[in-house]
Amino acid sequence: MTSLPLVFDAPKRGLPPRHLADLDVAGRREAVAAMGEKPFRAEQLSRHYFAGHLPEQMTDLPVALRERLSADLLPTLLTPVREISCDEGETVKTLWKGQDGTLVESVLMRYADRTTICVSSQAGCGMACPFCATGQAGLTRNLSAGEIVDQVVAAQRAEAARGGRVSNVVFMGMGEPLANYNRVIGAVRRITEAAPHGVGIGQRSVVVSTVGLVPAIRKLTEEGLQVTLALSLHAPDDELRNTLVPVNTRWPIREVLEAAFGYTSRTGRRLSIEYAMIRDVNDQPWRADLLAKRLAGKLVHVNLIPLNPTPGSEWDASPKPVEQEFVRRLRAAGVNATVRDTRGREIAGACGQLSAAEA
Repeated sequence: MTSLPLVFDAPKRGLPPRHLADLDVAGRREAVAAMGEKPFRAEQLSRHYFAGHLPEQMTDLPVALRERLSADLLPTLLTPVREISCDEGETVKTLWKGQDGTLVESVLMRYADRTTICVSSQAGCGMACPFCATGQAGLTRNLSAGEIVDQVVAAQRAEAARGGRVSNVVFMGMGEPLANYNRVIGAVRRITEAAPHGVGIGQRSVVVSTVGLVPAIRKLTEEGLQVTLALSLHAPDDELRNTLVPVNTRWPIREVLEAAFGYTSRTGRRLSIEYAMIRDVNDQPWRADLLAKRLAGKLVHVNLIPLNPTPGSEWDASPKPVEQEFVRRLRAAGVNATVRDTRGREIAGACGQLSAAEA
């Protein structure tokens, strides 16, 4: 069996310095008090940071204090290297560089009724899914909670400049979120806590994806969160999924779905099933029927994703008639299913395309 990096909380080697977003409310107050300042300064600093304000905009803090607090609790974690856009500027992919030179990407997508930021939780990914550019690159390291939150705060700053705000966050960028469990949960709490303690985005507007790390799904079930869980399934049978999603050799489909449905039962949240449509690989009618059989009667929605092109891949997206027949069979069996919008394909910013290449 292939050895996969499935620890919840990898060693801190290579992580950036402590940041305000790494700390809970009590931790921030303690950090400020350790500097000899009144604990309420932590709330002031938090309110500014999570609103996307830069240090020079924190005018209710004395200049000298602002500089001290910022130097200690707001170190620069991610520096933008490049932005590219499509959809007339409504989809923007940003390449970020960490303090250690690590590269990650995030994608901002503006719609008529919402603005979504797709964030990365790891630099690279260790899950080795063969149709995903990120998975083929391998895992560099986990991101800190601060680095994850910083992607959201940067998007919030960009939207505020346009008179808007980020409404949704999806953990569908680089990495397997539940393989960086503790930091991802910390980031989710910072993102969803109300001001001044967090960004203030509702838990139900946050999606956490996974390829199916069963112990982590069970742990998430006990967190008391109301985020949406998205399961990257991509095949309804173990024989094929062992190839498309190698972690399936450790936790097969039956076990993964049992854990995922346990989450929906505890939270009342609908499970999202992600299914990349790959021509002549997983798009056969009988696989649609088997998928429907596994999901029938459950609180679930299937997102069918036309396979996005990645460098060197021998696979292609399913033809539209095949895709439509797959949807028809799922719906006929009473399973909700839609085809996902492939935003960002032209800039390699769609599902499975993030590779964080500088060139």
